Amino acid sequence: MEISLNGKVVLVTGASRGIGAAIAKACSDSGAKVALHYNSNQSQAEEVLRGLSCGSKAFQADLGSTESLIQLFEQVIDSFGCIDVLVNNAGIAISSDISSDNASWIRDWDTTFAVNTRAQGLLCKLAIDHFIKRGGGRIINISSRAAFRGDTSEYLAYGASKGAIVALTRSIARYYGKQNIAAFNIAPGFVRTDMAQDFMDQYGEDYALNDIALNKLTEPQDLAPMIVLLASGLADHATGCTIDINAASYVH
Repeated sequence: MEISLNGKVVLVTGASRGIGAAIAKACSDSGAKVALHYNSNQSQAEEVLRGLSCGSKAFQADLGSTESLIQLFEQVIDSFGCIDVLVNNAGIAISSDISSDNASWIRDWDTTFAVNTRAQGLLCKLAIDHFIKRGGGRIINISSRAAFRGDTSEYLAYGASKGAIVALTRSIARYYGKQNIAAFNIAPGFVRTDMAQDFMDQYGEDYALNDIALNKLTEPQDLAPMIVLLASGLADHATGCTIDINAASYVH
């Protein structure tokens, strides 16, 4: 069965590379107009945009700034008239040694939560307000396996920030379902992206491979089809769920 997103506007954060770029391409290939968000790499975003369907557009915003996020949401609506699906993909992972001084550790923690948790929460709030007026919509939050199995000591903030997203997603699903708003959580593990490369440079690719059940690392395009399915409305009764796309990395 071919899944169609014809007529839908999908906002994908962090879409200039990695998982976000793969999601943007899959949604576009399925007929959606994509609002492609990027932070600083405009040339990379424009390269991704060239591979999308006519009508898709790129938008810059600093996820650490609430004003920039609000402006992003408003600009997308001004350009497309509406948003049907929000995909909260953007995130950061800062390696922060537990033995570092308290001020540095707290700074890393605050930065991580500002981007991974507060930004997603604000975009969800803006989307909920918009969806209520429009009669419904869908939110797809990209969390992490770290929300469930934890992470290494250098990434305590990352794991905690992603755990918060699971609770956020479930709360939205529970309390806005009657307004036709569905919310889903995706839990990737190691995915071959620039962000994951920092971890693998630190621990080695064999560490990542030994931590999963398959013979090769997950690629960004391995996640994209599931996001298209959830965006389509064909799986709305899975609202509130977490879908693991991490090669059984915490199945015992």
